[in-house]
Amino acid sequence: MLKKILFTGFVLLFTGILGYNFKTDPYTKEAVKNGFLNNYKVYALPIPDSLMLVDEPVPVQQKDVKERIDRELLVNTYWQSNGLLLLKRKNKYFPVIEPILKREGVPDDFKYLAVAESGLQNITSPAGAKGFWQIMKKTAKDLGLEVNDEVDERYHLEKATEAACKYLKKAKQKYGSWTLAAAAYNAGMTKIAKELERQKTDNYYDLLLTSETSRYVPRIIALKHILEHPKDFGFVFSQEDLYTPYEYYEVAVDSSVTDWAGFAKKMNITYKELKLLNPWLRANKLTNKNHKTYYIKIKK
Repeated sequence: MLKKILFTGFVLLFTGILGYNFKTDPYTKEAVKNGFLNNYKVYALPIPDSLMLVDEPVPVQQKDVKERIDRELLVNTYWQSNGLLLLKRKNKYFPVIEPILKREGVPDDFKYLAVAESGLQNITSPAGAKGFWQIMKKTAKDLGLEVNDEVDERYHLEKATEAACKYLKKAKQKYGSWTLAAAAYNAGMTKIAKELERQKTDNYYDLLLTSETSRYVPRIIALKHILEHPKDFGFVFSQEDLYTPYEYYEVAVDSSVTDWAGFAKKMNITYKELKLLNPWLRANKLTNKNHKTYYIKIKK
């Protein structure tokens, strides 16, 4: 079947994309049509009768909630390339995130919030949020992260995870619900508080919110369900296909560094390896006037 699908894709590429005129060759058009219809299927996905986020049940019996969950399951299942990349990345990064969540008293399910936020990548949003946890600059500083031209700890996975935990715990204390805490991570605590008061409810699933926040929690739930049951959604892979973290040790630096490339060379690694392990180092130098101690990861 895979060979037939690949053949069909090949024909479509050179006939459709390159502008081939099907009218000149009806046999080819019919062959492509039949091959496509016979081999390619798009299936509706079953919605589980029972879903949980943390220990809070998802009311899938509500029509709008079911449709929102369905949308996120479909989008994230049939975006196959992205789904497979998430499966590969989670093997590399969840072992870093999980123990921090546990230590900070934040439910393990919130690792899927990082997946929803960034796809487990150090990206920058159009609004300027950065890192795996997509933290804005002001929020980052409020949460104790260092952000300047040379150091941006929003890109420091361990420290950014700790900062995200602080925010989530504060939101949970404010609302008494982890689901509302997740929604507040997207919309902000002030916005969620106003909507709860205006709409006279204390339940996320009873709120009418913007499209982005309305989709946000269902996306986390869908990603959790897919990534915990990947083979049920057609993802086929072996353990050797998954990404693995670098092995490293740490070096304490409490002085200025004039050239990180030179520093890397002294450590017998490349500049690229230094930056891959320490993406929070945002410049080629470190002006450390206060002699703060930084821990630099060095590839073994």
